[in-house]
Amino acid sequence: MSLASSYTRLAPLYDTVVAAASLGARRASLAHLPRTSSDVLLVGVGTGLDLPHLPADHRYTAIDFNAAMLARSLPRASGLNYAAVRGDAMRLPFADAQFDCVVLHLIVAVVPDGAACLREAARVLRPGGAALVLDKFLRRGRPAPLRRLLSPLAGRIATRLDVVLEDALDGLPFGIVSDEPAAFGGWFRQVRLLRT
Repeated sequence: MSLASSYTRLAPLYDTVVAAASLGARRASLAHLPRTSSDVLLVGVGTGLDLPHLPADHRYTAIDFNAAMLARSLPRASGLNYAAVRGDAMRLPFADAQFDCVVLHLIVAVVPDGAACLREAARVLRPGGAALVLDKFLRRGRPAPLRRLLSPLAGRIATRLDVVLEDALDGLPFGIVSDEPAAFGGWFRQVRLLRT
């Protein structure tokens, strides 16, 4: 089963499974959006679980590779300046330095190449822009044998469990501003990056 077909099947159930578990972490991450009107990119917007928590004073562009998930986001965008685009998080169809902020919630560990996803985020961010990242990341040097054992199977169904954020960031023009445990005893991390 491909990741695309897996997420098409998961789309109707996604909110039930993910919404309550990620609500507090999403809100905490989105509290770091710019204070002034800005161009914000939501990478891997999925069904739009972030949308009800967004302030209306920004211009939002959302991208997701799955049409079923993206369609579910549209009703949640009511009242927002919102454009939905179908596309690949590892090959963003946007110009360099187009956005002031990029939101990467539950996407870096989902795509086959998390480093490519972060590299594209850096490319489309203006210097000084922020990337707000929320996902399940291992810390560098942590053995986590169960997560590493389960990751190949989990990656085929929905998400990888063995992504080391620091490895994915190697060589990219990002500085880590904050890095906090977000949920499930630190399995999830909320990270704020600054584009240098």
